[in-house]
Amino acid sequence: MLELNNSIFERMLGVSNIIKYKKLPVLFILLSFGLYFMFAYDLVRTDSAKLLLLYSGLFICAYKLIKTTGFYFRVLVFAAILFRLLFLLSIPNLSQDFYRFIWDGQLLLSGLNPYLSTPDMQMELGALTDFSNLSELHSGMGSLSARNFTNYPPLNQLCFALANLFPENSILSSVIGLRLIIISADLGTLYFGKKLLEHLKLPSSRIFWYILNPFIIIELTGNLHFEGVMVFFLVLSLYLLSRGKRLKSAIFLAFSISIKLIPLMLLPLFFKWFKTEDDKIKLVALLKYYSAVGLTILLLFTPFFSTQFITNYSQTIGLWFGNFEFNASIYYLLREVGYTITGYNEIATISKILPIISVLIILSLAFFKKNNTIQALSSSMLLALTCYLFLSTTVHPWYLTTLVALCIFTNYRFPLVWSFVIILSYLAYANTDYKENLWIILLEYTTVLSFFIWEVFVRKRIRD
Repeated sequence: MLELNNSIFERMLGVSNIIKYKKLPVLFILLSFGLYFMFAYDLVRTDSAKLLLLYSGLFICAYKLIKTTGFYFRVLVFAAILFRLLFLLSIPNLSQDFYRFIWDGQLLLSGLNPYLSTPDMQMELGALTDFSNLSELHSGMGSLSARNFTNYPPLNQLCFALANLFPENSILSSVIGLRLIIISADLGTLYFGKKLLEHLKLPSSRIFWYILNPFIIIELTGNLHFEGVMVFFLVLSLYLLSRGKRLKSAIFLAFSISIKLIPLMLLPLFFKWFKTEDDKIKLVALLKYYSAVGLTILLLFTPFFSTQFITNYSQTIGLWFGNFEFNASIYYLLREVGYTITGYNEIATISKILPIISVLIILSLAFFKKNNTIQALSSSMLLALTCYLFLSTTVHPWYLTTLVALCIFTNYRFPLVWSFVIILSYLAYANTDYKENLWIILLEYTTVLSFFIWEVFVRKRIRD
């Protein structure tokens, strides 16, 4: 009993010492707490001025908090958890995607295949009589989501179902369930990201540029985007690969792909990981790795598999990648050229050409870069995904999550800059028709491309 009391006393003394000698970090934690509270419970996305002020203030506080603590690990972990838990009872205010997440989860728990019908179809059939919050979910997700088939992979669907198991069967209870899954994934990224950094002999404090990044906290915990779960499995896969555990690495990479399909495009980059010193490819090892990834994905999709599923899913993926445009960069320039030449929006043609360029860039990174270390592999992944986003017709803010995570294992920091200026894309929602101001888009990408060019091309030449 005496030992227990001493232990408690020592912990209390430790906390009091932090407060006494780390007054600035405590100040920035309190300021951040207030700003996050306002962001979570007193903000609508159409209030652009308030959105920009809160977001900018949070970035300043995050930077000062990390710097003034001297990377005091316990304090920063405490802050990271506190800021996430602050959002627990809030309804997302920058995105309505969570309504579809809850809908798909409810379908799965009802024994229905979420890939075989759209919400509009289900509403017309009127068969979901015991479906919780039916009308509110359908109206909340918006007409675009309601009239299209789901595009979320199977492991993501499982997460949606688990979130709906939270007691009370209300939208808030499902939101809490979704949020707890995402927070758990972030803590997993913190743990394995730190271990990977230590294994690479890099400063473990780098992990906080991801974990305490306001963009990450707001887009994942706040807006309930599952890129954070995808990143957790990707980081875990890289950690296992660095430890020589290839089979486990392949399985968790497949898990990452089964949350979001984006890591699928990174598979060619593993080619030179299996290259020996005499430039020979260990073909058997490479094929085993790819086979483990492929079989795991196939097994996860199997419960939903049917001819109709293939048709619906491929149609939806093609729709999302080729028919919508938002916060694009190179595509918008090419679109203007198309308007000048033909007088029409040439998205149908341009959206077919740009992915081909992305594939060629990824293949060049796979075959011409030495991706035989985790740092080199992470750099290639980062550059591949960055080029893909530069060439995309649609770049929603949460798409940057993987870039922010990967950059901490590299010498590149432009994703951190992008994670700050990406908030400008939300200004479009202040307009009733969601029309983007292209001058604002130009400001965003001029800033990002300037840092990108400096870090990737100019700085390298100066060093050489």
